Amino acid sequence: MMKVEITSAKVHVTCRFVREGSVLAETLQTRSEGVDIRLDVESTEEPARVAAVLRNAEQGCFVIQAVKQPTPVNSTMSLNGQEIDVASLAGAGAG
Repeated sequence: MMKVEITSAKVHVTCRFVREGSVLAETLQTRSEGVDIRLDVESTEEPARVAAVLRNAEQGCFVIQAVKQPTPVNSTMSLNGQEIDVASLAGAGAG
């Protein structure tokens, strides 16, 4: 531990998402347009020591790093206990 006293910390997170397309036409697409994070900290410690803690907090945050860096996503799906390839069946269920 860095033993830096933080007397108060409040985080404000705003995520901006966009959804386009149609569920019925199977053209639904979503994406994130950004994440804003504001951390308000109170401490009597030297600013450089607090900054070191804040850098470590951001660099050690799994969620922030997953968003900032390309993250592989591996998904499998099953139907009635059998794996299903939803991409190969695209458009077959509409109607």
